[in-house]
Amino acid sequence: MSTYMAKKELLDNNRKWYIIDAAGTPLGKTAVKAATILRGKHRPEFTPHADCGEFVIVINAEKAVLTGNKLQDKKYYRHSGYIGGLKTESYGDMMKNNPEKAVRLAVKGMLPHNKLGDLSINRLKIYRGPEHKQSAQNPVPCEL
Repeated sequence: MSTYMAKKELLDNNRKWYIIDAAGTPLGKTAVKAATILRGKHRPEFTPHADCGEFVIVINAEKAVLTGNKLQDKKYYRHSGYIGGLKTESYGDMMKNNPEKAVRLAVKGMLPHNKLGDLSINRLKIYRGPEHKQSAQNPVPCEL
């Protein structure tokens, strides 16, 4: 019995759209579900070295929650490359200013850190509120 290997031509034509509502759910649970769909691990023809994921729309990003004291304690860091160029931002500030970025960083951390992950993160669409622009793709609601 041979191992099935997914073909790129078949995978590109059969990509579905899923919609995840982040309102009232922990950020980690939302990010895990989104990363699983983006990677394609829910499909029976999953192949680890092939890009067999699907599209994900996350709505209500501003209503995602974190448990415990993570709202004040959790920090995001970035560095400009210059001396003294470390920038820190708390999760509470990021959720006020740019909740889409917080969700994107959470999902990106759960994807592989290579070219496959870079391709997968481009299929993620995040919206602050309940409206989205992909209604023509007929997204399927996804349960957490």
